[in-house]
Amino acid sequence: MIQLHDIDLKLLRVFTTIVKCGGFSAAQAALNAGQSTISEQMTHLETRLGVKLCQRGRSGFRLTEQGAAIHEATLRLLSAVESFCMDADVLKQHISGKLNLGIIDSTLTDPSSPLPRTTQRFVSRGHDAHLHIYIGAPAELEERVLDGRLHLAVGHFPLHVPGLSYLSLYDEALGLYCGRRHPLYASKAANGRLLEEVRACHIVVRGYMQQYDLEQLGITKAAATVENIEAAAILIISGAYVGFLPVHFAEPWVKSGEMRRLGASTLDLTSPFDVITRRGVSPPPILQAFLEDLNACMHPLGLA
Repeated sequence: MIQLHDIDLKLLRVFTTIVKCGGFSAAQAALNAGQSTISEQMTHLETRLGVKLCQRGRSGFRLTEQGAAIHEATLRLLSAVESFCMDADVLKQHISGKLNLGIIDSTLTDPSSPLPRTTQRFVSRGHDAHLHIYIGAPAELEERVLDGRLHLAVGHFPLHVPGLSYLSLYDEALGLYCGRRHPLYASKAANGRLLEEVRACHIVVRGYMQQYDLEQLGITKAAATVENIEAAAILIISGAYVGFLPVHFAEPWVKSGEMRRLGASTLDLTSPFDVITRRGVSPPPILQAFLEDLNACMHPLGLA
């Protein structure tokens, strides 16, 4: 009978990641390791188990019959290990462990965000918890919550993904901005005339909100696409582009004169922010405690 050790569990997790990604090359980013390292780990695992797990080479990646059976057994094993860890946490009668939290970029200065208050409340309770914060784009955060790399994430998620639960948190206010070197910075136009001038400019849009941003301006094509707010600000400050930014994020540059907000109120948008968790999975105690503190720190309406 095979005796499993910590290294075997690590190698089995590597194996499941390779299968999920569909091969050694595709798994490099997920495992943060080179192909030679991954190959060496798989060879070690095959030696430990005494079976050939997969075929790899020019013909592509394919599980052997034994490999498919080992993969199914591994999923059951890892699920049992996770359940044991959660049960052990409950038995210890206090919250401990690692909480993996994802956040969309550039939200620190938003007064509507409950995350600073929630974090302070959560930590002040004396939990034996280690927080890991990951900043990413909406689609990336959804993927990481879905595959279990993140316990929860907070951000703007335009398209709801099956397998995730979405709970409304707050709305982020956005305005349309140009830099001080842009021709519109000195424009006196308002309302309809201003919108006509904006449509003639180079527009930068958020990739995850491209269609929404364009529809608000009545145009069909953007001149630049970005995946985070800081990148949009760089292009706007250059004076070459006009685009939407969170009002709280743009405020320092407006005060310094580096940016101007165009058509305040008439060209404003809002982005609804949600907290997402994996659907159909019982939350571990550490996640449940954080969600309870998040609810307590919300505005009077709070979470449903």
